[in-house]
Amino acid sequence: MTVKTFPRGVFLPHYKEFSEDKSITTIPLPKEVVIPLHQHTGAPCRALVQPGDEVKAGQRIGESNAFVSAYVHASVDGKVTAVEPRPYFTGTKVESVVIEVNGEQSKPTWQERDVSALSIDQIKDAIKDAGIVGMGGAAFPTHVKLSPPTTIDAFIVNGCECEPFLTCDHRLMVEMTDKLLEGARLAQKVVGAPKIYFGVETNKPDAIEALKAKIAGAADIEVVSLDVKYPQGSEKQLIKAVLNREVPPGKLPLDVGVVVQNVSTCIAIYEACRYGKPLIERVLTVTGDGAAKPQNVLVKIGTPIGHVIEQCGGFKGEIGKIIMGGPMTGWAQSSLDIPVVKGTSGILLFSPAMVVETQHKACVRCGKCVDHCPMNLYPNYIGTYAETGRFAQAAEWGAMDCFECGICAYVCPSNRPIVQFVRQAKRQIAAARAAKN
Repeated sequence: MTVKTFPRGVFLPHYKEFSEDKSITTIPLPKEVVIPLHQHTGAPCRALVQPGDEVKAGQRIGESNAFVSAYVHASVDGKVTAVEPRPYFTGTKVESVVIEVNGEQSKPTWQERDVSALSIDQIKDAIKDAGIVGMGGAAFPTHVKLSPPTTIDAFIVNGCECEPFLTCDHRLMVEMTDKLLEGARLAQKVVGAPKIYFGVETNKPDAIEALKAKIAGAADIEVVSLDVKYPQGSEKQLIKAVLNREVPPGKLPLDVGVVVQNVSTCIAIYEACRYGKPLIERVLTVTGDGAAKPQNVLVKIGTPIGHVIEQCGGFKGEIGKIIMGGPMTGWAQSSLDIPVVKGTSGILLFSPAMVVETQHKACVRCGKCVDHCPMNLYPNYIGTYAETGRFAQAAEWGAMDCFECGICAYVCPSNRPIVQFVRQAKRQIAAARAAKN
């Protein structure tokens, strides 16, 4: 078996054994959901409901006229109790719709359609109406991504799930293989790509076999086995590994004729086109050495992470840190009231033994961050310039090309929070550019 990969990067402990063999289960509903109106890259939505309104699961409750945006829907039947700023996983507050969940939920009446008969425009409309975004974490509106202004000759399904601990996409590839393939076919039809590639890391042999068994005889689909290396699932690194194409700095995958979508996103595309089902729930992984019962669960959007943790057995012993997302790119949380959003791939519970609390020191110019940076950047310079407020210089050294994989901070012997510095630089650079315009 040929195994492909990309230059640089880093080999990380997997920690997937906690949940990789746990089938997907559904947790009970909470008493209240909090649905942010800005869960995506692009313009925030405006609320279509107000306190006192009764809503149904799947009802659109937020929309925007901007092209780069994504509709928001109620995930449950219930009563709107507030439309107000609520805490968000990034540490900010986001305008949100708060819904008191009804004790009895009506059964959704999705209208089934023959997906093979849908036109390209009908597929894109279904995706837009469903509010689908990239569910690997970036949350970029899918209808926008599937509208490239150039010719696309390759559609890649990202099945790497390269961050440690996370296993939800792994389980989806094994348990919902047919839906995944149908969703990929629909996306392929929209972008006009002659071939589909499934990129899957070799630590998921059952997923690779499940896909190969389903596509046997299909000349336009290929399963590509990839080395288990981080960040193999980043778009530019995935394209390099699968197709040996390099996306230039400042450019996008579409500039080299490629569109990439996550496993969960492809399944959401299928459900939107087949049933008209909006993106109101997602599968995520609850795991870590501090999780009593690590598992992969189907959760309604807006569910507080505390409720999810409780339904998964709660904490095991003392907790040192809670992270939404993966350990490399996720966000530490200080409240259990933070809601699950469309891009939430995991909830990680770490014991104090897994958390290293140290003060960072000055850069020692060892160059480890440079050696491992998958984007061939100089994180040491970018971090130092950002730390000292020299944001123009940080921009010159490629701060905006960094996708915040976290490798630089992981390998740094001085424990420098380089990703935090980069995020600060990006905010300042973007503000300066906006002021000029």
